[in-house]
Amino acid sequence: MQSFKLKKYYRDIMNSKEKKLKINCGTDIIEVCRIKESIERKGDNFLNKIYTEKEIEYCNSKNNMKYQHFAARFAAKEAIFKAISNMLKDKYEITWKDVEILNDENGRPYVHFLNNNYNIKQIDISISHLKEYAIANCIIVF
Repeated sequence: MQSFKLKKYYRDIMNSKEKKLKINCGTDIIEVCRIKESIERKGDNFLNKIYTEKEIEYCNSKNNMKYQHFAARFAAKEAIFKAISNMLKDKYEITWKDVEILNDENGRPYVHFLNNNYNIKQIDISISHLKEYAIANCIIVF
């Protein structure tokens, strides 16, 4: 469904007179054990610095696989930061909690910006994780 919207948006732009389209992408991969160790060492300080309440609630609901879900959201945020980095005046313009990774009714992840949308027209995020690694990929249309 999301890729269909992206294709429709691209087609609309190409049919317009302006034809201004900017697409950025970002990718990140992380070892699940790094996130697990950070959570075990720093506890709520780490969780509350990186994740929103909704993200923490969601990941904790995954019981044995919660660290994979935390790592996947961490990778997703990193991928988004990489994709929008050229839109920022400096790296402190955005915080970890400005970007929230949620799931729709079908379980598909989506991005919610809490303080600014950075003139993003469309964003698509893909997240995957295994026992040892989590990876995320995003495509942003400005």
